[in-house]
Amino acid sequence: MKNPIDQFWTLKLEAVKHNLEQNNFDVFVAPDAKTAKTIALEEIIPALDIKSVSWGGSMSFVETGLFHELKDREDLEVLNTFDKSLSPEEMMDLRRQSLMVDLYITGTNAVTESGHLVNLDMVGNRVAAIMYGPKHVILFVGRNKICNDLEDAMVRVKNFAAPVNIMRLEKKTPCLKTGVCHDCSSPDRICNYWTITEKCFQKKRIKVILVNQDLGF
Repeated sequence: MKNPIDQFWTLKLEAVKHNLEQNNFDVFVAPDAKTAKTIALEEIIPALDIKSVSWGGSMSFVETGLFHELKDREDLEVLNTFDKSLSPEEMMDLRRQSLMVDLYITGTNAVTESGHLVNLDMVGNRVAAIMYGPKHVILFVGRNKICNDLEDAMVRVKNFAAPVNIMRLEKKTPCLKTGVCHDCSSPDRICNYWTITEKCFQKKRIKVILVNQDLGF
């Protein structure tokens, strides 16, 4: 076998796809980030007949290139929550508005092999939108987000994804310097809202694009 690692991940992604579908998610598998973007742009979005779009913090989404394809679309109402020119008050208001768009795009901190989504948020706008509000949700999920079970997923989020995001955002928390969670009480703490999404309601409202490469944190 020429590419045993690729074959391993192909089988793993298909198994996770099956379990997510059993939990009522609409699931697609892409070999790479470029194809994931194409699936979203050419297959998913045209079928939804959307008029408005927004997104939550997700390096996976940015790495696919879809953000740059959508942010200047004139045929859609685009609520750009990545706009750094906005004041904190304006940003918070825009995040509230984004809960009522036709399509919300983001990622997930982890997905278990049994097909459950696990997330940890600072403000809560991202996890709120995944659960309720936007008519449709697209999640980009790299293979590095797959975890054995719920415990494994929570360890991954707390001890890897959260500290790395702190470093990316340069927040003032202890894990910025140590890389280890201290369960801090810092004003900059980003570990505030846990959510576990066991099933998708309404069926297929959440579209998951599993990507056969590492994406995001």
